[in-house]
Amino acid sequence: MNRLACLVSAAALSFCALAAPTSAEVIGKVGVDWIGNDIIVEAIADPEIKGVTCHVTYFDRSIIDRLKKGNWFEDPSNSSIACRQTGPIEIGEIDLSRGGEEVFREGRSLIWKDLLVKRIYDQANDTLVYLAHSRQVVEGSAKMAISTVPLYGQQVVWKNGKPKP
Repeated sequence: MNRLACLVSAAALSFCALAAPTSAEVIGKVGVDWIGNDIIVEAIADPEIKGVTCHVTYFDRSIIDRLKKGNWFEDPSNSSIACRQTGPIEIGEIDLSRGGEEVFREGRSLIWKDLLVKRIYDQANDTLVYLAHSRQVVEGSAKMAISTVPLYGQQVVWKNGKPKP
């Protein structure tokens, strides 16, 4: 293997290692057609909020689809999210700003596009809001999905005390 090929291979492996989610677990894979395209279902535990799990789905293109349509290194931006309480809720150190905090990131192309999940705390309604969207440098992030976990009436433990209005 020549030097350039080695560098490209090393860069691709490094990218894959960085893009792999640390807290996501593939729990389902649904075949959608005869050429091998799939819908992947992952469970993502919020690293700062125990007792909340998000399930994210996205499209995974097959080799045949990549050969047929080109665009080898990219998957579609479509995704869906549903987040629920799956145990006693314990909230650690979270970002309370309007911009929220990134909970999960996964590469959806070799360089340009990520699937992101951000958490925003809606203090007025005592609700956790989870937003899934794509980030694509060239065309922006037009496709998104949202899910909420209401905290009202729940026994929630705030490690640093509940924020004051």
